[in-house]
Amino acid sequence: MDDERGVRVVYTVRGLSKLEIVDEGAVTARYGIPGRAYADFAVLRGDPSDGLPGVPGVGEKTAAALVRQFGGIDDIITAVDKGHGGFPPGSRAKLTAARDYLEVAPAVVRTATDVPLPPIDGALPATPADPVRLKELDERWRLGSSLSRFVSAVTGS
Repeated sequence: MDDERGVRVVYTVRGLSKLEIVDEGAVTARYGIPGRAYADFAVLRGDPSDGLPGVPGVGEKTAAALVRQFGGIDDIITAVDKGHGGFPPGSRAKLTAARDYLEVAPAVVRTATDVPLPPIDGALPATPADPVRLKELDERWRLGSSLSRFVSAVTGS
């Protein structure tokens, strides 16, 4: 999300029947961290629904405290390396043990912001543009019912 650029996240509360628009303020209200820091927070805490393991032993409260105290993952790693104080009890050892994960996970979690995109009008297509390619992607990535539910929701069939 990026409030300055009008970027929001659509959070599926209950499938496609209940959608919630999330902006930076909503993240701040829910987690007590700057909205733009959510990716670093998610790296630390993890998110099982996205297959993101997080740092073992670091939950929501500790992740939020680390982000508030130090900023992003790079700042947290720098603070660990410099022996900085101010870490929640036990978290320094957990972060040190998860160093390899912390060096690669942010690139996986953060959304690319430099992708050239054509102008869009926001309308969804009535049918998939390339059904054969869609079937190939389904077989390759085993999307199964997730894809069929999506196609059904988008096409109304």
